[in-house]
Amino acid sequence: MKYRELGNTGLKVSEIGLGCEGFAEDGCRETKRLLDEAQRQGINYFDLYASDPEVRASVGEALKGRRDKFIVQSHVCSIWKDGQYKRSRDIAEVREGMKEMLGLLQTDYIDVGMIHYVDSMKDWREIADGPVLEFVKELKEKGTIRHTGLSSHNPEVALEAVKSGCIEVLMFSVNPCYDLQPASEDVEELWAEKNYKEHLVNMDPERQELYETCQRLGVGITVMKVFGGGDLLDEKLSPAGKALTANQCLHYALTRPAVSTVLVGAHSVEQLRESIAYEDASDEERDYAAAFASFPNISWEGHCMYCSHCAPCPKKIDVASVTKFLNLAKAQGAVPETVREHYEVLPHHAGECIRCGACETRCPFHVPVMENMHRAKEIFGK
Repeated sequence: MKYRELGNTGLKVSEIGLGCEGFAEDGCRETKRLLDEAQRQGINYFDLYASDPEVRASVGEALKGRRDKFIVQSHVCSIWKDGQYKRSRDIAEVREGMKEMLGLLQTDYIDVGMIHYVDSMKDWREIADGPVLEFVKELKEKGTIRHTGLSSHNPEVALEAVKSGCIEVLMFSVNPCYDLQPASEDVEELWAEKNYKEHLVNMDPERQELYETCQRLGVGITVMKVFGGGDLLDEKLSPAGKALTANQCLHYALTRPAVSTVLVGAHSVEQLRESIAYEDASDEERDYAAAFASFPNISWEGHCMYCSHCAPCPKKIDVASVTKFLNLAKAQGAVPETVREHYEVLPHHAGECIRCGACETRCPFHVPVMENMHRAKEIFGK
C-alpha cells in the first residue's frame, strides 16, 4: 500500500481508503470483516457518513483495541432521527448527534470531522456565518476533532469553502464523467442521462480550479463516487458510452491534483480486494488514456490528463509534472512559493526541451506539449 500526505494536516493516509457502504451488510457483521481486511492490507483511512446507530456501534466494536491503527473521517451534521438518517443544521441536534457518535464509536476523538453534505451556496453561508461552524471550531479547539473537513458534490460551494481557510480536508466526488459537469445544487444532475446526450468536451473549469486550489492551499481531497455508484464499470449504464475498469477509475482520481485517498465502497471483503488490487496493477492495467480517447460521448481534446503517455522524453523531463505545476501557476496568476519549490526539485526542467515533438505524437488528447514546455520555462525561469 502506498501512502500520501493528507494536505497540510501532517497525516499520512493510504491512497486506497474505505467507504462505509458495506458496513451494514449481514446485520453489521461485515463491518469487522472489512476493517480486519483493511488493516491487513495496509488501509489506514475510512469514512463514516452513516448515522445509523447500529452501524456506528458496529464500528466502535470493530475498533476496540486498535483505534490508533485507523484515521477516522466521520461526519458532523449527519444524525439519526425518528428511525432514519437526517442531514441537520439544527445546532441542538448536531451537538447531540456528535455526542451520540462518540459514544457509539467508543472514542473521544475523530481524526477528520466532516461538515456533512454541503451542496448549495445558501447552505454554506448559513454554516459559515452560523453556529455549525462555530461548533466545529469548538470541537477542534478541544481536540474532539483533530482536523476540519467538508463534504460536497458542488465545485462552486467546495471552492468557496476551501478559499475560506476553514477547511483542511475536502471530501469530493471525482470521476471522469462528473468532472465534465458544471456546478449544480442538485447532485442528480451529475448523472442525469439528458446531460450526456450531446458530445461533451473537456473538464468543467470550476472543477479544474477546485483541484488546483486545493493543491495550492494544502487542502487534501478524499474521493467519493469514484465508480459513479458502479455505473462507470457497466457499459450499459456508463454515460461515457463505454465501461471503465476499477483500476482506470482509481488511477484517474489518484492523478488529480490534491487527491490523497480514494474511498472505495465495498459490500464484501472480495469487493474490497478488487479495489486493493490496484496497488499491484501494471501501468497498462491502470492506463485510462486510451479508453478516454475512444469514448463516443466525451472528448478531452487539448486537455492534459496527467496520464504520462507523452513519456519517455529523450531529455528525461517529467512532462506530466511540469504541466501540472504550470497549470497551478496559471490558475493563480502568479507562482506560489510551494509550486516553485516543487518545480525546482524536479531533476529536469522545461527549459531542457529540445522540441523533438515525440511527446505530441504519443498524446491521445493532442495536447500542445512543446508550447506548454516553452510557457513553463518563461514562468519558472528554467
